[in-house]
Amino acid sequence: MSVLRTLPVEHVLERGRDENLRRTLRGRDLVGFGVGIIIGTGIFTLAGVEAKEHAGPAVTLSFIIGAVVAALAALCYAELASSVPTAGSAYTYAFATLGELFAWIIGWDLLLEFGLGLAVVSRSWSSYLANLFGLPQVLFGETAPVNIGAVLIIGLLTVVAVLGIRQSSRLTNVLVAIKLAVCVLIIGVGIFFVDAANLTPFIPPAVPVPEGGSVLEQPVVEGVFGLEATAYGVGGMLTAAAVVFFAYTGFEALANLGEETRRPERDMTIGLLGALGLCAVLYIAVSFVLTGMAPYDQIDAGAPLAGAFNAVGLSWVGALISIGAVTGLTSVMMVELVTIGRIGFAMGRDGLLPTPIGTAHPRFHTPHRMTIIGAVVIAIIAATTPISELADMVSIGALSAMIIVAIAVPVLRRTRPELERPFKVPLSPVVPALAALACFYLMLNLDLLSWLRFAVWLAIGLVVYLVYGRRHSLLNH
Repeated sequence: MSVLRTLPVEHVLERGRDENLRRTLRGRDLVGFGVGIIIGTGIFTLAGVEAKEHAGPAVTLSFIIGAVVAALAALCYAELASSVPTAGSAYTYAFATLGELFAWIIGWDLLLEFGLGLAVVSRSWSSYLANLFGLPQVLFGETAPVNIGAVLIIGLLTVVAVLGIRQSSRLTNVLVAIKLAVCVLIIGVGIFFVDAANLTPFIPPAVPVPEGGSVLEQPVVEGVFGLEATAYGVGGMLTAAAVVFFAYTGFEALANLGEETRRPERDMTIGLLGALGLCAVLYIAVSFVLTGMAPYDQIDAGAPLAGAFNAVGLSWVGALISIGAVTGLTSVMMVELVTIGRIGFAMGRDGLLPTPIGTAHPRFHTPHRMTIIGAVVIAIIAATTPISELADMVSIGALSAMIIVAIAVPVLRRTRPELERPFKVPLSPVVPALAALACFYLMLNLDLLSWLRFAVWLAIGLVVYLVYGRRHSLLNH
């Protein structure tokens, strides 16, 4: 009954061959899924929000910092995903290296990350839809008491996610093509409307947070070192980097598709690193154009890109951006729903969640129960909770998961040196250690309230594990 008992790697590999989930995905499909989930809120929403509230034009540097940290973490994911392809990604890696308790924590953490991520994106999708068609803000806007648009899109995509991974992949690839075309349009047209005055100073001077702000809203690193709570400056840029890191975290969703990939030993690495590299270039370019077109303190937080083009008289571009945002954010939600289903499926299969959750649909070969349960819970959250209260929680969940993955790489190398590794992290354990430290530092730049909410979520999860998961674990049989 030890909470640190581990799941044998051989069992994980053998279980991946049982064909409960159908192997249909190729390398290009994984890149499509990766771009589908990575390019979304970061470009269409977070870039504007963080430029306005924390970083100013330096949000471009925030995206660069986030890309570097994400690349370090992606290398760790690539080694584990190609060596131990599984539906559980970081959850299963922790189970095979650090023990059951750590696996539970990271699985519970991943459900938080992708669940709240889906809620954030669905609300952003609803705002762009309202901007595109002039829908009533009382039902579709960020200030809506009950965001009907967010609920409707989650319900529609749940049907597609249950019908099959191939259907989800085809829809995602179509949406990604539209989204990439819009990103190229934003950069190609917007660069001619960049005003150098909007980019000066590139890192705005730090200013004190207005009086009345709670200490809970202060980044932890400022509280630890007794620094004054400020916005902008280098501190604001790092705070923005911690938040926009959420925009890159989608790449880890690909690691959950190992059991549905034809050649995971090759294609997982292609999907992870290829998607992340392409998306980083687009994020950096679009954030530079956005802050060059509009003064950072006048950016529309609800639909920043569409608002920037409308402000310079290019309403037709703003309309196309809204179309791109609606389709692009749809692909993000599609992949997040798929990921939530796979994580819950893996945890149910191991007995840490009720066993029926860990079974696939006999016809569609998808984890239908977890997909539907997750969608219902997330729709309730998305209907009532503003984006600003969700984004930081997504980032802290993603960063903590990546710390566990970075630690798992050298641990698995020590405990299972003979395991075949199609891809190896260079300079291990140095690179995994840098990835873990960088992720932890970004976590410290999130506010104390996010840490407290995260602690509450983990405490609830620990109770569930002790009451149910520990006694029903597969390792008890």
